[in-house]
Amino acid sequence: MKIGVPREIKNHEYRVGMTPAAVHELCGHGHDVYVETDAGTAIGFTDDDYRKAGAQVLETAAEVFAAGDMIVKVKEPQAEERAMLRPGHTLFTYLHLAPDQAQTDDLVSSGATCIAYETVTDHHGHLPLLAPMSEVAGRMAIQAGAHCLEKAMGGRGVLLGGVPGVSPAHVAVVGGGVVGQNAVAMAVGLGARVTVLDRNMDVLRRLDDLYGNRITTLFSTAQTLDQAVTESDLVVGSVLIPGASAPKLISRDMIQRMPEGSVLVDVAIDQGGCAETSKATTHQDPTYSVDGVVHYCVANMPGAVARTSTLALNNVTLPFIVALADKGPIEAMRADPHLKAGLNVADGKVTYREVAEATGHPYTDPDSVLIL
Repeated sequence: MKIGVPREIKNHEYRVGMTPAAVHELCGHGHDVYVETDAGTAIGFTDDDYRKAGAQVLETAAEVFAAGDMIVKVKEPQAEERAMLRPGHTLFTYLHLAPDQAQTDDLVSSGATCIAYETVTDHHGHLPLLAPMSEVAGRMAIQAGAHCLEKAMGGRGVLLGGVPGVSPAHVAVVGGGVVGQNAVAMAVGLGARVTVLDRNMDVLRRLDDLYGNRITTLFSTAQTLDQAVTESDLVVGSVLIPGASAPKLISRDMIQRMPEGSVLVDVAIDQGGCAETSKATTHQDPTYSVDGVVHYCVANMPGAVARTSTLALNNVTLPFIVALADKGPIEAMRADPHLKAGLNVADGKVTYREVAEATGHPYTDPDSVLIL
């Protein structure tokens, strides 16, 4: 198979779909890999590194899209990239289609087979290709939130861990999944007072077993959520419904009643955000204020630590890339129901129910398009 790896063009996005080591692996399986020049230069992977791994380095994204049968990326294709997709292309990347009508419409029109990292599953029902970026985002949420609490950034002027004789900041983590667990770990490590809310008692028990009285675990109800949010210095929104838009759990009224200079980090912004006041921002302009509350809603948070993120992502995507290349996309998905769960769009049809419901497209069973 011919595999194309374009340079990412989203604002301040420095990750790359395949490392030289991943390219070497694919070339060892007899596949041809085409990498756009400077695709990994910003994070220390030079064009020569890719050539030594066996790739051909091309000058433009248009050449990469024209050469490749499968396009491997990190972030969702931007409008100019979507225009280069064609029937016969397989796109393997993060998509987050539910809150993105324009992208969904363009991918449907392209006729390409589009597999989303974030809905590929594993034997335990987890999301293995989303997990490493969720780990990064959860840890970064505390790092970013601590910075935003500084007075110069519009925050309350509160040190997350406090100092002897001064109370630490109160951090509320809404959602105890992978993002939330990593946010809790960082917040506890920095000495903050931490409350985590979830509706899954098994999740709360695991966190309680791990941290004991160093954190407070609360079953999430309208009342407990309201109290935790409005009394916190830093709120981390980390809720996820796989493939669907994030529920708006944090209301505008809650935001209005948060302390002046407090901070909301909405990690769910890729799926539309979990606060009514959230809107996507970029690393170039990461924050805005609503009713005196600093909002950090960067839609590609792991891009800020792009080398770590790229290496972590390739660790989990590589086996799937090899399977897609070795078997072809149809046979690979027919053989692996967990990879098939990643199929969001194919042959001009939406094949993921939650995306169809969110965007108004008819839903098509993926088995009906996976015909050899």
